[in-house]
Amino acid sequence: MLIVDSDGLLVEGRLRAGELLCPSCGAVLAPWGHGRAREIRGDLGSRLFVRPRRSRCTGCQVTHVLLPEVVWPRRMDAAEVIGSGLEIAAIGMGHRQIAARLGLAEGTVRSWLRRFRRRSEDVRRYFTVALVALADDPVMPDAGPSALADAVSAVAAAHQAATTKWSHMLTVSRWEFAGRAIGGRVLTSPSSPI
Repeated sequence: MLIVDSDGLLVEGRLRAGELLCPSCGAVLAPWGHGRAREIRGDLGSRLFVRPRRSRCTGCQVTHVLLPEVVWPRRMDAAEVIGSGLEIAAIGMGHRQIAARLGLAEGTVRSWLRRFRRRSEDVRRYFTVALVALADDPVMPDAGPSALADAVSAVAAAHQAATTKWSHMLTVSRWEFAGRAIGGRVLTSPSSPI
């Protein structure tokens, strides 16, 4: 699985031009059909329909799903929706209140929060390093009331530094940026199967 740009035409062009590389061996990826079509819950009750492109490595012959950055692996909600829930949790609201605000099931939101709390230190560390690499004069976020809040602040600060460095990043939400930067593993650990 490889997280790519949400612009399907851009990804298709890069795939056909041999510009996408295998995350396993570094060889060129080639077109290899499409994945199963999925319906993703977006902001304000909107529905996104995604049919991810599949590719096959010309070197190791492994196939990869090219998942657009608006979606995280194994999630029915858009990255922006999940990120909104995490931001609300960072200010101290519980899963029931977040679920009511977002119009989602309590169990869904509780699952996000549990997973993110387990990953929060790794996420904070990753995006703090990214902030230092991206910003000329990085300003570290203040410590928050929880590890979850610290991780959310680190993502926001790194995204802000990226938008300062590259203006095209202004069109990418901070949670799409986070998912793409960390390979879609905002809620899952690197050792977990996707």
